[in-house]
Amino acid sequence: MKNFFSNLRGDAFGGITSGIIALPLALAFGVASGLGPTAGLYGAIFISFFAALFGGTNTQISGPTAPMTAVSTIVIAGIIAANNGDVSSALPAILTVFLLAGLMQVGLGVIGLGRYIRYIPYPVVSGFMTAIGVIILITQILPAIGYYPKEDNDYVDKFDTKVEQSILDRHLNDIKDKKEDGTLNLTDYKNNVDFGKALTQEDRLKEAQTLAGKEASGVLGAIKILPRAIKHINWLELILVLGTILIIYGFKRITKAIPSTLVALVVMSGIAYGFGLDYRPIEEIPGGLPIPNLDIFTKFNLASITPYFFTALTLALLGAIDSLLTSVVADNMTKTKHKPNKELVGQGIGNSIAAIFGGIPGAGATIRTVVNINSGGKTRLSGMIAGLMLFVILLGLGPIASQIPAAVLAGILITVGIGVMDYKGLKAIPSLPKDIKIGPLKLSSEVIVMIVVLILSTFWNLVYAVGIGLVLSSLMFMKKIGELTAENSDVKPLLEEKAWDDEGNFPKNLKGEVFIKHIKGPLFFGSKSDFQQLASQIPEIATHVIIRMDRMQYIDQSGLYALEDILIDLEKASKPVLLVDIQRQPRYMFERIGLIPQLISEEHVFTTFNECVIWLKENVEDVV
Repeated sequence: MKNFFSNLRGDAFGGITSGIIALPLALAFGVASGLGPTAGLYGAIFISFFAALFGGTNTQISGPTAPMTAVSTIVIAGIIAANNGDVSSALPAILTVFLLAGLMQVGLGVIGLGRYIRYIPYPVVSGFMTAIGVIILITQILPAIGYYPKEDNDYVDKFDTKVEQSILDRHLNDIKDKKEDGTLNLTDYKNNVDFGKALTQEDRLKEAQTLAGKEASGVLGAIKILPRAIKHINWLELILVLGTILIIYGFKRITKAIPSTLVALVVMSGIAYGFGLDYRPIEEIPGGLPIPNLDIFTKFNLASITPYFFTALTLALLGAIDSLLTSVVADNMTKTKHKPNKELVGQGIGNSIAAIFGGIPGAGATIRTVVNINSGGKTRLSGMIAGLMLFVILLGLGPIASQIPAAVLAGILITVGIGVMDYKGLKAIPSLPKDIKIGPLKLSSEVIVMIVVLILSTFWNLVYAVGIGLVLSSLMFMKKIGELTAENSDVKPLLEEKAWDDEGNFPKNLKGEVFIKHIKGPLFFGSKSDFQQLASQIPEIATHVIIRMDRMQYIDQSGLYALEDILIDLEKASKPVLLVDIQRQPRYMFERIGLIPQLISEEHVFTTFNECVIWLKENVEDVV
């Protein structure tokens, strides 16, 4: 406890400062997610406090981040669409997915996977982060110019012909889901027709607005509707956005002592409210204490969250990567060493509790952590104070914060989108080695992975893009390592064999009847094709084959079966094989599949080359 409060003044200043910086970002990320500013604020409060309390990085400040919000938006949009656009009905399932992601993070920490997160390839992370920036920039174009598809009556009317079919299809599916056998009968179809006849004009309008919003959602939706949106620009909203961006970038040139994002929020909101401008405010932030959403448990429906299980795992892994990368930054600044598995447990607990109270998920936030350290934060108390600071703002300034213009948060998000992109990776594209050839083109495998992840994340699916990027990176890595290892190994055609130092005194007559094969380096899938030439290259006059394994430390399943096939061929050709100095791992593999002693007897396995020569002299004819 003494150590906990050993730096109270520095932790207090660091926590308060980083908490103030977190406020506009929390509100902006909440709006961007689709659940509103309250969800962002709740997420920032609970994740910051509990991740600091239970985490393994003393100076980490956690909360909603751009990558986590981007993936969360996919979950939120999908579940809301499945619930007829009703956020209240969709909320239990949404928060259940977030809770599941938090519990998965705890699990990752408990089983000790924290130390392995660092092995995720940089091109995958780079492509993903740049895609997050592009997604934020494109999806914020519509709110930046003050265009909201659901409020464009002419656009909504275009979906009038699809409304009834959409409602009836969903109603039939609901009937089907409630039945144990999942089948529909004539009565069900009749009831569905009657249900359609009973639809009110209000029901139809609500469905049309839902379809319009869905059509214009995401990157592709924003691009498709952009020509129409430009014709309906709200110039006041656009001016507020541009003013926010100008202050954020301009104020940094004056001083970095005060967060420019906060300055932009206060100044632009003050101008809009003070002059009584006709702007669009954010959703109302409720006052009072946050209340747990017990519907997560009472209305739990496994079928509604099953399609999002993999997305929850992606959220957990993404949060783990985001947090541990920030932990490394904190270590470098404070000359300390974080505990990765404990950090994952803390982040998981924070995200789980935030989900129960209706907050969006988050992770360790690099900028906020850096500010905390520079402001004097040294212990976990600083992160807890940041959360408490936001809690005090929630209780005291909720009604005031509700007057913030939505355009100001859009401007903040645009600067976040610009800042989150990986410019270091993008600048390196021309200089990366072109190590693969596709037709007449020479390309860099790392650039290919980066671009594939970037394009798929932006225009298709963030979750699948990361998975495909990992698979591509793994395949390309295995190909490179296979080629490099094969080049450096003596798994080569026989004519290139050279005698090792201890073979200098090998009997001359023995050289005609015994062939010695060396294996230097691992025998695995990357080198097996060269090794498979062995049986066909042995001279006809050779009666025995020695395979020296002194320097073969590892053999995989591909190499094992390639060796087995060769031994079988040599056995059929009446050319006994002698194995010399088998290392521990290969020996274990040989015994597991019965290669020793069924195919090669123990008397043909030698510890040293000299022992093998002695045996040859005693058992092979015409040897001097």
